[in-house]
Amino acid sequence: MGFYPYICTQIYKYYIMVTERILIVDDEETLCEVLKLNLENEGYDVDIAFSAEQALTLDLTRYSLILLDIMMGEISGIKMAKMLKSDVKTADIPIIFCTARDSEDDMVMGLNLGADDYIMKPYTIRNVVARVKSVLRRTSNSKATNTVAEPANVLQIEGLKLDLEFKRCVVDGEEVKLARKEFELLAYLLSHRGKICSREQILSRVWSTEVVVLDRTIDVNITRLRNKIGRYGSYIVTRSGFGYGFRD
Repeated sequence: MGFYPYICTQIYKYYIMVTERILIVDDEETLCEVLKLNLENEGYDVDIAFSAEQALTLDLTRYSLILLDIMMGEISGIKMAKMLKSDVKTADIPIIFCTARDSEDDMVMGLNLGADDYIMKPYTIRNVVARVKSVLRRTSNSKATNTVAEPANVLQIEGLKLDLEFKRCVVDGEEVKLARKEFELLAYLLSHRGKICSREQILSRVWSTEVVVLDRTIDVNITRLRNKIGRYGSYIVTRSGFGYGFRD
């Protein structure tokens, strides 16, 4: 291959492959540099922060995925993950925990926070790269699925489908029985997915005919919904002081 075709190939690879930006947050500088080099070789755009404090000074909305160590300085990886998941602007950024803490409790805690994967140290670079590709592919496919046009009488996200005409809720192919208000609440959240709906908005739409409805009524129905719709229950997000939403 001559010099000119080679340069054209490299330019093509750069503009086609570099579609996702990854942030590595870890206080082990050598490890960060090795990860950065290998991920960049795969075509990703990679930044490094050596602490959660440093990471939080960045515009985190730019990142497609965050590789996050747990054991760091004053702000641990767990605390940073909680901060990200509580902010509507960063709640949907995939997180992979990379940590030497290998107990089952740590793993469960990380996944319950909304982490997309959990890698225990010591790990191979090959394993990390494979996990990164898997998570990005999964989240990319999910977004693509959500953008598919839906019939006017059907609300659907992945395997969760609400048939508004026949009042049916289907979860991964299985029909799930919902009470009327549960159905109407889920329909309202799905039709406004990607945004937070206030309690006042929910009450006026779902409980508009009732004379007196306590705020606790919404909480109870949200809890029931999360339990009934299986893995999609985690898609219903709570923003304290603001309301509820259904994430994309």
